[in-house]
Amino acid sequence: MNNTKFLFTFFLLASVTTLLAQPEEKKHLQNITRLTFGGDNAEAYFSFDSKNLSCQVTNKKWDLLCDQIFDFDIAKASGDSTYRPNMISTGKGRTTCSFFLPDNKHILYASTHLGADSCPPPPPRIPGKYLWAVYADFDIFVADKKGKIVKQLTDSKGYDAEATVSPDGKKIVFTSTRSGDLELWTMDIDGKNQKQITTGLGYDGGAFFSPDSKQLVFRASRPKTEEEIKEYKDFLAQNIVAPSNMEIYTCNVNGSNLKQVTKLGKANWAPFFTPDGKKIIFSSNHASQKGYDFQLYTINTDGTGIEQITTESVFNAFPMFSPDGKKLVWSSNRDNGGTRDTNLFIADWKN
Repeated sequence: MNNTKFLFTFFLLASVTTLLAQPEEKKHLQNITRLTFGGDNAEAYFSFDSKNLSCQVTNKKWDLLCDQIFDFDIAKASGDSTYRPNMISTGKGRTTCSFFLPDNKHILYASTHLGADSCPPPPPRIPGKYLWAVYADFDIFVADKKGKIVKQLTDSKGYDAEATVSPDGKKIVFTSTRSGDLELWTMDIDGKNQKQITTGLGYDGGAFFSPDSKQLVFRASRPKTEEEIKEYKDFLAQNIVAPSNMEIYTCNVNGSNLKQVTKLGKANWAPFFTPDGKKIIFSSNHASQKGYDFQLYTINTDGTGIEQITTESVFNAFPMFSPDGKKLVWSSNRDNGGTRDTNLFIADWKN
């Protein structure tokens, strides 16, 4: 590359990076870089060597009508609108919640492809309700980076998904309905020794391990009134949930020492421990006048010291720190040209 072209490219990327961040965001987010350029890109999680991301993508331009799992090379994706990652999932059914295994060569994810080749139907539309589907056909699989499924980790009747791996590489946590409710379960990295961790009525999901692999952080709904309990159970019987009232919880890996961290109201979800394990970053609409306005916040594990991290756009979620603690990746509607596209962004994290 000649010097003129190099300088032009450098200043172009610098200008784009500057535009991607609001002044308030620069306290913690430095050098924000866009990794995707269209479609719906969500739940991007780092490989153990911090070089790649597993991510679920829906993109009509790629002939994807519902989420499939991809392996993103971060260096290749950074600022390159033409980059297309490798698809890991089968292309059949719907997938969700992928995560690298410690060898950086295999990715686990949940898929409905054993139930049907086609995308499952979306959840019903009910006025005034935002609904998620928890498809009973979801099971958890492990595939290599060429997309070959090498193992099926779950085969119980009902929803098995939302699996993540502990930093020490020994355990997997996931959400299952096998006991009649949406509860957290753990299993060994090979799928053996599956144990139920939570028991409270409500949706327990989106769990991640602490940096020392000793604790879990997760989102949970806890219906209280007879009306709330009836609605929750009725929806769950239809394999749907209404995730509009959730708080952040922590517990030990065996389920003991359960604590509610947030008491903010509305939807608090997508939690992840900060690299030092002392705080939790999460997405929330608790301060919003519009239900869809989600921003990232951090909070101490004892529920004190909440701090807003993002201010740009109306949707910021799925934050994850790289294993080396240097980077933060998340999904955002920023810089999408007025479309509904949700793209991936990565930034240097500054304490």
